[in-house]
Parts: sequence; C-alpha cells; structure tokens
Amino acid sequence: MGDSAVLYQGSCHCGAVQFEVEADADIEVEDCNCSICSKSGYLHLIVPLRKFNLLAGEEQLQTYTFNSGVAKHRFCGICGIKPFYIPRSNPDGVDVNVNCLDTRPASMTVVKFDGQNWEQNAHTLAHKSQE
Repeated sequence: MGDSAVLYQGSCHCGAVQFEVEADADIEVEDCNCSICSKSGYLHLIVPLRKFNLLAGEEQLQTYTFNSGVAKHRFCGICGIKPFYIPRSNPDGVDVNVNCLDTRPASMTVVKFDGQNWEQNAHTLAHKSQE
C-alpha cells in the first residue's frame, strides 16, 4: 500500500459476503444515472483487481447480467445487496459500492457519471482499473 492507501473492510447487509479493498484515504467515486445504479443507489469505487480481496461469501454470491452481458453484477443471495461487481467499463477491475464499506473514507469526492449515455462516456473510467 502507498502512503495514503487504506485497507477498507466491507460487506453485504447480512454479513455473509465480506471483502477488503485497498484505496486512497481521499477517494473519487462515481454516482451513475443508468437504470440499475439509479434504482440501487450504488456509489462506484473502481479499483484494479489486485486491490480487492473477497474474504467470505463466494458461495452466497449470485450473478445478474443484462444488455451486453459484460458487467457481472454480483449480489448476496441471502440479503440481496450488491457490494461489488465486475463493471463493463473496467472488466479487468472491481467496482465496489462505497455504501457497503464498514468505515467511510475520510474524504470522498462524488462525480456525476452519465451512464444513461454509457457508450459516449465509458472511456472516462477506463484508467481506474489501471492504477
């Protein structure tokens, strides 16, 4: 971890799915207006796969796909919460729901992302899984 890196713990609502993610103390997250993110209230923290570790609950995870089928929306089969998923914009990374972290980052900048026009905007996220 770097000097400003923090190892955050997170989980679904019932606690069956538990994970940890390495990210900066001061993070930038996306608030997407696409159909699934709007309905679920998801706040996106996209990280390289190597910065994410599933600690428990693989057997409880279900996968939902739609449209292109590239994004793998993973959710707990017990409580239904989606704590992380493999995003279409960054299939080589992980997108963690900041709302599922046990402790909120000390500083967080929320950036609006126009997911309703995903094709025109997805390129702005590609770098997030490459850090």
